[in-house]
Amino acid sequence: MAYPSQLGFQDAASPIMEELLHFHDHTLMVVFLISTLVLYVISIMMTTKLTSTNYMDAQDVEMIWTILPAIIMIVIALPSLRILYLMDELSDPHLTIKTIGHQWYWSYEFTDYDNLSFDSYMIPTQDLELGQLRLLEVDNRMVVPMESPIRMLISAEDVLHSWAIPSLGLKTDAIPGRLNQTTLIATYPGIFYGQCSEICGANHSFMPIVIEAIPVQNFEIWSMLMLET
Repeated sequence: MAYPSQLGFQDAASPIMEELLHFHDHTLMVVFLISTLVLYVISIMMTTKLTSTNYMDAQDVEMIWTILPAIIMIVIALPSLRILYLMDELSDPHLTIKTIGHQWYWSYEFTDYDNLSFDSYMIPTQDLELGQLRLLEVDNRMVVPMESPIRMLISAEDVLHSWAIPSLGLKTDAIPGRLNQTTLIATYPGIFYGQCSEICGANHSFMPIVIEAIPVQNFEIWSMLMLET
């Protein structure tokens, strides 16, 4: 389970988030090496006694500081483009879920089932049970099967919203009159929290998102119980 209060990134719960964490570490190492080199050059220039005011040009140095940044940009851009393609890739999804943002709650429609839809509201602070997280718990969680590719269709009914689950590497805008698509895969069972990431009005911070990933067999039981109610 990924807790939103922990420092830094939440634990990766999807292949996309794992790739994003690797890319973050890769880029951070590049920035660290550049910063170290710049600090080293500055320290050498400030401490050396070898000075000269007769240099008019230095073609070798100019070639280095022109070619080296280009190589660094390629080193950063290639893994970034790879992740972008992975995030857009979606083939043969096992389930399609449509989520619609409202002021200020979410509604979910499981399009592969007849009449399986519900609204998800935040639980008020005074109604929380012991162990539940304030401003993050909802009355109806979005239950999904683990280790299954899921197509998410995201839209809004009134204003701009943003459907974001950090531990799953998801953040997609919900735009009125438009369907945005993203891929959801939970690699292990658990409860994953998110919130609307777009300033959508007075109660923007009171429309959390809760996804509960469970085994496929349990998901089928849950879906049948929801259809019966």
